[in-house]
Amino acid sequence: MQDVQVVVAHRERATLRVGDVFLKIDADQARIDVEAEAMAMAPVPTPEVLWRKPSVLAIAAVPGTALGRLGRPSPASPAAWAAAGAAVRTLHDAPLPPWPLPTGDRIAADLDVECERLIAEGVLPAELVTRNRRVADAALRAWTPAFTHGDLQLAHVFVEGDEITGVIDWSEAGRGDPMYDLATLTLGHEERLGDVLSGYGVDVDLDVIHGWWSQRSLQNVRWLVEHGFDPFLPGCEVDVLRARM
Repeated sequence: MQDVQVVVAHRERATLRVGDVFLKIDADQARIDVEAEAMAMAPVPTPEVLWRKPSVLAIAAVPGTALGRLGRPSPASPAAWAAAGAAVRTLHDAPLPPWPLPTGDRIAADLDVECERLIAEGVLPAELVTRNRRVADAALRAWTPAFTHGDLQLAHVFVEGDEITGVIDWSEAGRGDPMYDLATLTLGHEERLGDVLSGYGVDVDLDVIHGWWSQRSLQNVRWLVEHGFDPFLPGCEVDVLRARM
């Protein structure tokens, strides 16, 4: 008999693994619908959708191993990181999906509220929050929308050797800023940004990447703590914020 493995679980969603099948359970049916449809549209390798029912999406495992994990050195080669950059470029060049994502103005307003809470509740030092809020301004500008994954953590990109075998977790996909995907992929692995950009093949404004690193880290710290994760571990979100000081 195969064991049931809890991959991740919190109040909003849970992912279970049984053998080579993943069951994604989500309180928001819209996220499940977006995930299934985005995988069907994306011009990069994605998991096979086995079936979809209300609140549950069953997908097949993809071969290979994750590009890495936040807070740990990545075992992947520079060529694998470059291949990830090339795959992201392929996605960004694809026709736009139908789902809009928040604008820079909306993200900025939400971030201001979050920064106030981080300081008021003593989660982070005021100087650290204020400095990174200024850094984030570089990202919160008008951009030309692209087909973006929306949550392109390096743990969501799978490789075998130097080849991309699959990109998972598409529930945040939509018409967004392509630089956000690049920033999310390299969050906590600044030393790999050059490899990713060599595969991506387009000059980017590094201040925008740095801005998204600050925005994502500020926006996620309190949520991570409340859901049982630790953003204070070495190499994780709080260290990303400290690096901008």
